[in-house]
Amino acid sequence: MEKNLLGIDTGGTFTDFVLVRDDKVLTHKVLSTPDAPEQAIFEGIHDLGVQDLLASGNLVIVHGTTVATNAALQQKGAKTAYITNEGLADILMIGRQTRSQLYQLQPSKPMISLDASLTFEVTTRRSAQGELLADLDEDSLNHLVSQIDAAKPQAIAINLLFSFLNDKEEKQIQDKLGDAYFISRSSYVLPEYREYERGIATWMNASLGPLLNNYLAELSAAFAPSPVTIMQSSGLTIAADQAAKRGINLLLSGPAGGLSAAKNQVQPDKLMTFDMGGTSTDVSLIDEDIKITNQGHIAGLPIAIPMADIHTIGAGGGSIAYVDQGGILQVGPLSAGAKPGPACYGLGGTQPTVTDANVVLKRLPASQLLAGSLAIDESKAITAILSIGRQLGLSATQTAEGIIAIANEHMAQALRLISIQRGFDPREFTLTCFGGAGGLHLCDLAEMLEISTAVIPLHSGVLSALGMLCAKPGRELVKTKLSLLQELNNKQIQQWLDELYQHGYRELKQEGVTDIYSQASLDLRYQGQSHTLNIPFNDIPGCQHEFQNQHQLRYGHQLNQPIELLNIRLRLSSPSRIDMPKPQPLSRDRSRLPRIDNSGKPADANSYKTVRREELIEGNSLPGPFLILEDHTLTRVKENWTATLTSSGSLMLHKEII
Repeated sequence: MEKNLLGIDTGGTFTDFVLVRDDKVLTHKVLSTPDAPEQAIFEGIHDLGVQDLLASGNLVIVHGTTVATNAALQQKGAKTAYITNEGLADILMIGRQTRSQLYQLQPSKPMISLDASLTFEVTTRRSAQGELLADLDEDSLNHLVSQIDAAKPQAIAINLLFSFLNDKEEKQIQDKLGDAYFISRSSYVLPEYREYERGIATWMNASLGPLLNNYLAELSAAFAPSPVTIMQSSGLTIAADQAAKRGINLLLSGPAGGLSAAKNQVQPDKLMTFDMGGTSTDVSLIDEDIKITNQGHIAGLPIAIPMADIHTIGAGGGSIAYVDQGGILQVGPLSAGAKPGPACYGLGGTQPTVTDANVVLKRLPASQLLAGSLAIDESKAITAILSIGRQLGLSATQTAEGIIAIANEHMAQALRLISIQRGFDPREFTLTCFGGAGGLHLCDLAEMLEISTAVIPLHSGVLSALGMLCAKPGRELVKTKLSLLQELNNKQIQQWLDELYQHGYRELKQEGVTDIYSQASLDLRYQGQSHTLNIPFNDIPGCQHEFQNQHQLRYGHQLNQPIELLNIRLRLSSPSRIDMPKPQPLSRDRSRLPRIDNSGKPADANSYKTVRREELIEGNSLPGPFLILEDHTLTRVKENWTATLTSSGSLMLHKEII
């Protein structure tokens, strides 16, 4: 186990730090610097005073970055050329026929910022069985290189038909182009079938590469000789010097850390999580383990890379409230971000936000310091809320209540999407929150979903940064092997898995990882179907039986059809760097334990009684309503709810049945 680790989670509003030094845990938070995210990191490093550890090489940094996410969302990647087979240059522009808005009279489709002048075709071709139909000759290669050099791109994406069966031509093109460009091959990024999804992944990976190369090189140089590793969307980590090659694997870099911590720290096996920060809210469902999907989307484009199944909405503490043209109150998805931030930050922001509404409602006390030193200006919050309250003919309190109600509905709808709409009953799950703003909305959301138990983990305000420290180094590997399952044997599948293992082992060995565990699975479907179910692999008969069971559960029926293998998958991981930090025991005088007496109203009827989290003791239940204050977040315990500190340091909230 490592002795000294630093987790860094860069968010849209705050950058979070969790330092584990000689088994002691220190947390910190600073305002993010979106235009130059490394500046907030350097500021936090200075505040923590770990320069001695960095210089000695005795600090391992695990970082969750939004550089890839922001560049992909805004389509501000590097100038990228796209190379494909003759006749297929328009594939990425055409996309799929499937429409996300079936009844929209004028449907729109997600656009990719690929310049037609940067698309190039080569005459080589392979069949669906991988047989060479047209060779790639030297003259064609030389002509391609001259075209690329004239276009002067920063990065190049190579996506040839059926390269997942044989990638000889893709490697030929890469070798011919040399090291002058950042090159992304589809047979490296996503060696599986479906040329459109594979092409999107390859192109996006190429466009992100130069940006990540520069960013990660700067961080690595600043932290040298201490090593830097990066959180991947799958919940596994990757060394910084390899991360830029797989930039598309970093799109959910930060949120995946929170899921990793929640799974390791919170006791129930069935969890619904929501991570509410300053800019967005990420929701997910954990049913014994974190669900991995290859059907994610960003900016409307399909991302077929394995990633944690997380749904993100534009609802955070900084979400801006406004009155639309129809005179209706709306909240988000635009955010005030870190600068200028909500009006109550006093940093120049004037637009009303969810955070300002919580200040007006006394749920965020003016005495609470944000990020350790940022004071709250209540008068500016009231002024901002009234700026739209007057348009609605409402008081500041009424307007703030409306803003909170709308924000809660947005988040509840996202939680329903990952539960009810997928066949899960929310009442069977425990709702858990993290992120700086989550605790203020936890009880409201639990009631909206008819959930009676909720939990706030230890260090919930910086849980994503903490989760990065307990995440495991590893890789998610995939390869298309289209075959009828009944025509295969266990030895053949194991041979394919061994080939994947060797590829992943070589990469992990370069990071110094040798203690590696593997989990194999197969993407199966009935012959003739388009989509698959992922089934753990032990042997073929077991997979056939489990596929039939899963198909019955998912779709309500089974078919008398041959079962087809599409992809083999292998998840490689090593042991976690640390165990989850335990709460520090405190010796207290039991006669002075905090008690909440709600028999009488405080002087200000809108105010809440408060207690510090560190004042609580294990097993001591306190009835709401009151606020639990801590360094980087706070929790609102509503009336008819009780809060109990558990042995793990988590706060367990229970709703009383009336």
